[in-house]
Amino acid sequence: MSHRTERREPTPAAGERLADWADGRLGIHGLGRKYLRKVFPDHWSFMLGEICLYTFLILILTGVYLTLFFHPSMNEVTYDGSYVPLKGIRMSEAYSSTLDLSFDVRGGLLIRQIHHWSALIFVAAMFVHMMRHFFTGSFRKPRELNWLFGWLLLFLALFEGLLGYSLPDDMLSGAGMRLIEGMTLAVPIVGTYLSFFLFGGEFPGNDIVARFYSIHVLLLPGIMALLVVTHLILVFYHKHTQYPGPGKTERTVVGEPFFPNYVAKAGGFFFLVFGVVTLVSAVASINPVWVYGPYRPDHVSTGAQPDWYLGFAEGLVRVMPGWEIVLGGHTLALGVLIPFLAFPLWLVLMGVYPFVEAWITGDKREHHLLDRPRNRPVRTALGVAWLTGFLVAMAAGGNDLWATHFHLSVNAITWFARVALFAGPVLAFVATKRVCLGLQHRDREKVLHGRETGRVKRLPHGEYVEVHEPLEQGELYRLTQHEQPAALEALPDEDEHGVRRRVRAAQRLRVALSRWMFGAGTQVPKAAPPLQGGSAHQAPAAIEQQGPGRSPETSDR
Repeated sequence: MSHRTERREPTPAAGERLADWADGRLGIHGLGRKYLRKVFPDHWSFMLGEICLYTFLILILTGVYLTLFFHPSMNEVTYDGSYVPLKGIRMSEAYSSTLDLSFDVRGGLLIRQIHHWSALIFVAAMFVHMMRHFFTGSFRKPRELNWLFGWLLLFLALFEGLLGYSLPDDMLSGAGMRLIEGMTLAVPIVGTYLSFFLFGGEFPGNDIVARFYSIHVLLLPGIMALLVVTHLILVFYHKHTQYPGPGKTERTVVGEPFFPNYVAKAGGFFFLVFGVVTLVSAVASINPVWVYGPYRPDHVSTGAQPDWYLGFAEGLVRVMPGWEIVLGGHTLALGVLIPFLAFPLWLVLMGVYPFVEAWITGDKREHHLLDRPRNRPVRTALGVAWLTGFLVAMAAGGNDLWATHFHLSVNAITWFARVALFAGPVLAFVATKRVCLGLQHRDREKVLHGRETGRVKRLPHGEYVEVHEPLEQGELYRLTQHEQPAALEALPDEDEHGVRRRVRAAQRLRVALSRWMFGAGTQVPKAAPPLQGGSAHQAPAAIEQQGPGRSPETSDR
C-alpha cells in the first residue's frame, strides 16, 4: 500500500500577502513595472531641477515648524523677551514672535535661517533651470505646457518670497511693504481702492500681516505643490530630454533606469542639498531682524535691499525718472507705474517665447534631443540679451550701496544704468551671436580636419605643418547631428493663375522673423563627417525606444 504525500506550498510572508492584496485592488505591480524601470538620461545640468524640488521640500518642512510659533498679528505688545536691547519696546505681535523664534525657541533661529536660505536657493535654482531649458530648446513640442508650468512656478515663487520676508514686520520688510503700497497707488483710477482693500485701511493697516500669512502658508504653497506634481508627471509622460551623442536620437533615450539607480542617486542628492543648506544657514547669518528693529511708518532704514530676485523690480524703480502727467483729471505717477508694468512684462517675454518660436518656424514635430546653444545663435543671443537687461536692473537696485562702497556719484551710477538698460541687451545680442558663429566655425574645422595635436611635422619639400588627428566617430556624430532650419520663403506676388495674391501682415511678419532667425549670416553650414570605420551608435548603458516600432521592453509614453 503506497502513501501519496502532497507537497504543500510555503505560506507567503505577511509583507507579500499585503502586496498581493494591494496589487489586486490598485494594480501597483503593473504600474511599478511600467514606470519604475523607465530610463532617465544623466547629465550634471539635470540636477538643477532636483535642487529646485529638494529646496521646495525643505521650505515646506521648515515652514511647518515656523508656523507653530509665529503669530501673524499686528496687535501691539511690549517686548519682554531675551533680547535685551529691545526690552520694553512697543512692537507688533508678529515681530515679537519672530524675536522669540530667534532667541527663545530651541532651534528656532537655525530653522529660520534654513527657511530663508532655501527660499533664495529655490528661486535661484529655478531661474538657472529655466535658462538651461531655454538655451537648449527643451521647451519645444511636446513640452510647451511643462515650460508654462515651470514659468508659473518661478512667477509665484517671486511673490511667495516677497510675502515671506514681509511677515516679521521689521524695518526692512516694512520698507518693502511701503514699495508695494506705492506701486498699488500708482494704478490709475482704482489705485487708492486697491490699497485700502489690500491693507485693510490706511497704510500700514492692521490686517496686512494676517492676510499675507494666509496667502504665504496656504494659497500659494498649495498652487505651487500642484504645479510641481503636474510638472513631474509630465516629465515622466514625455520622457526626459537628452543631449546629443552616440545612440541618442529623437526616438531613443539613453541612460539608467529610474529604480533603483536614479532613485538611489536622487535620495543621496536630497540629503546632500539639505546638508549644504544647513551648513550655509549655520555659518552665514541672513535677515537679522533684531538689528533692524520694529517697523514704524515714519522711519526709513538706509541701505535697505530686497532679496536678490526682487532686485530687478527695485532697480527699475530707481532708474526710472520721476515723471508725472495729468490725464483726464487723474495724476499718473509714471516713475512708479512704468516699472510696475515692466516687471511682469519682462517675465512674460520669457513665458511666451516657445509659442512665438513655434509660430515662426512652423515646426510641429516632437523634439527629445536638446540643441547645443551655439547651433541656435539668434535664440542664444536673445536669451543673453534678456539676462543682460535683468542683471543691469538688479545691479541698479543697489545704486546707493555702489556709491557708498566705491565712493562714486549715485547720479552717475543711475545714468549709467539707464543707458545700459537699453544698450546692454543690444550689445550682448551682437556679441553672443558672433561668439556662437565662431564656435560653429571651430566645430566645422574640427570635423573637416580633425583635432590639433600640437605636433609639428616637416614635409619632404621643407614645409612645416601641424599634425591633426581624426575625431572619434561618436564625436563626429555629436558635432554634425543637428538640423539647420531654413528660413521661410515669401509667397510670390501672384498665384499660379496670375491673380495678385493677398498676403496678410502676420504672414509677412512671420517670414521676416524667420529670415532674421535662420537666414543668411545666422548659421555656418555644417560639414559632412568623413567616413571612418566603426559606428557612431555604440551600445550605451541602457536604451529606451520612443514612438512606433519600439522593443517589447520599453514602456508607453
